[in-house]
Amino acid sequence: MTVQQIIEKFNFSPLSLPCPEREVSGGYTGDLLSWVMGRASQDNAWITIMSNINIVAVASLSDVSVVILAEGVSADSGVLETAEQKGVNIVSSELPAFEIAVRIADSV
Repeated sequence: MTVQQIIEKFNFSPLSLPCPEREVSGGYTGDLLSWVMGRASQDNAWITIMSNINIVAVASLSDVSVVILAEGVSADSGVLETAEQKGVNIVSSELPAFEIAVRIADSV
């Protein structure tokens, strides 16, 4: 399933979408950035409530397909601008992280 398909299926809000056709092969949920860097896999959807500039670096280093900001979290314009430049997809959802994870797990 692609990032675009996930957005459409779950009604997520795209915040930065430079690579909407990127495939998602699994997911990872976590907010401790160093932990995510060591454990998230390439092509995962990373679910978090973190929204500072460091999520772009972690997403890029981990090569995740998309960062999903849970619980209505958004990111400021500087984060989104950097994400666009670095090719990092970021979307937002009102759902709790657990609900997002269940939906992603059932879909990929």
